[in-house]
Amino acid sequence: MKSPWLSKQVSKSLSILSFSLLFFNCSQAQEPMKYNKLTPEEQRVILSKGTERPYSGKYEDHDEDGTYTCKQCDAPLYRSNDKFDAQCGWPSFDEEIPGAVKRVTDADGQRTEILCANCDGHLGHVFLGENFTPKNTRHCVNSISLNFEPAEVPVEKAIFASGCFWGVEYQLKKIDGVISTEVGYTGGHVANPTYSQVCTGQTGHAEAVQVIFDPTLVNYETLAKIFFETHDPTQEDGQGPDLGDQYRSEVFYFSDEQQATAKRLIDILKGKGLDVVTELSPASTFYSGEEYHQDYYQKTGGTPYCHPYIKRF
Repeated sequence: MKSPWLSKQVSKSLSILSFSLLFFNCSQAQEPMKYNKLTPEEQRVILSKGTERPYSGKYEDHDEDGTYTCKQCDAPLYRSNDKFDAQCGWPSFDEEIPGAVKRVTDADGQRTEILCANCDGHLGHVFLGENFTPKNTRHCVNSISLNFEPAEVPVEKAIFASGCFWGVEYQLKKIDGVISTEVGYTGGHVANPTYSQVCTGQTGHAEAVQVIFDPTLVNYETLAKIFFETHDPTQEDGQGPDLGDQYRSEVFYFSDEQQATAKRLIDILKGKGLDVVTELSPASTFYSGEEYHQDYYQKTGGTPYCHPYIKRF
């Protein structure tokens, strides 16, 4: 005969187990997906499956590198290298990011609608067999259903010192491919130096310019050549009338390649009879200069008095 006490204990254990499983399942439930707020026109297209007017969308004639994402949920949908010009009035792609887009029969029973696989937002329609590209597929997408994330631009840094940093920045900033420049102090032993401290010549810092550049548009050698051609690399402890260690000629390199390039250019100049005194040092902490020093000649409308261009290569 089954013990009443045992039956009660088994029933109690099963109840606890059921409650635990229920609690576990509830705790594992995902929070509702959060969507971006849509304008009435975006709702008309994305939620009510409308269509924007041809040639009116911002991405119809758009060829920047990057990724097209869903306007409603930000899910990645298409890559820019799959976009092509179908001359139809809407952005066209011959391939989606795998798993990002789903196809359903349109309400008219003839066309194939495309939806964001993540949120079911309406994108447009897909057409096959038109022979626009070798993939023989055209995703005809409403611009209003998309956002765009540009590809990250590869950037590199360089630091040059050759006298008053106003003139150095003026010359380097003009080069195509230079993204930004910043004047400041580097190569010394005092943390967070001020301009007045550096001017004493006791901090060990040089007035320098940090350059951020796109290596696909301009290479380091081009920048280094401009550096050597816009100051006197044979003058020691100064540049023109600006005398002192803080005005020295020095290249602060970020890689062995930058060091080798600068050394090779120095050897070329020495081979031409120039007694180059430019120092080569590994890049260390760069301290930004005061705001009034940034883009000085652009702000004042002047030109450098000691950094004329002299062709040397």
